[in-house]
Amino acid sequence: MKVVILAGGYGTRISEESHLRPKPMIEIGEKPILWHIMKEYSHYGFNEFIICCGYKQHMIKEWFADYYLYNCDVTFDFTDNNHMSVHNNVTEPWKVTLVDTGLNTMTGGRIKRIQKYTEGEAFCLTYGDAVSDVQLDKVLEFHKKSSRIATITAITVDQRFGVLDIHGDGSVRSFREKSEGDGACVNGGYMVMEPQVFDYIEGDDTIFEKGPLVRLAEENQLGAYQHEGFWQCMDTARELKKLEELWQTGNAPWKVW
Repeated sequence: MKVVILAGGYGTRISEESHLRPKPMIEIGEKPILWHIMKEYSHYGFNEFIICCGYKQHMIKEWFADYYLYNCDVTFDFTDNNHMSVHNNVTEPWKVTLVDTGLNTMTGGRIKRIQKYTEGEAFCLTYGDAVSDVQLDKVLEFHKKSSRIATITAITVDQRFGVLDIHGDGSVRSFREKSEGDGACVNGGYMVMEPQVFDYIEGDDTIFEKGPLVRLAEENQLGAYQHEGFWQCMDTARELKKLEELWQTGNAPWKVW
């Protein structure tokens, strides 16, 4: 199953870093957060990725183009027609498709633009700015049992995301913006989508969280896998610092590989 990662936004909330590079390329432990997310998925056997690029997309493409150079010992022999030898070749078992989904395209529009690369199959979907220790195999199992078009991973945090009204059978009956003092579950990404989800997206201006997810909830086609463990987005410099400290001290819960 392919994994679609939204990595095209401006990242304005963490502009201290994002004015230099795309938000998913901001580093934790000298590796982009995008790499950390992909390592999570790879641990559970998901090794084919579709990256929705936009803002400063060339930096993402260049990083992957030179990935093996960053992770191997290399000898450049200028006496032998500029020959290059790669030693201790360490690579990931990944197939990565990098797609230009536009500079100002909304989240739904970015998903719509990669439709042909999903080849009519169900796919995983997540954001390129959050890490978690969610058991991704359990999310997929929950999705298959629910027989709904879409499944999201629900988490409980005191933040500013869309609020979920989850019923006992795991279905989401409403998807709304968070209110002051609201302590409900929110969408933490780590989603699974059936190909029918593309029918809910009109075009580049569609905000996935305000259109398609709302409709899916109203039609009882949105399920929620409830995750009680670690989840952390990287929206601010403070949150980046927190993630870096967890990594450097060897206490990063998302490091399951």
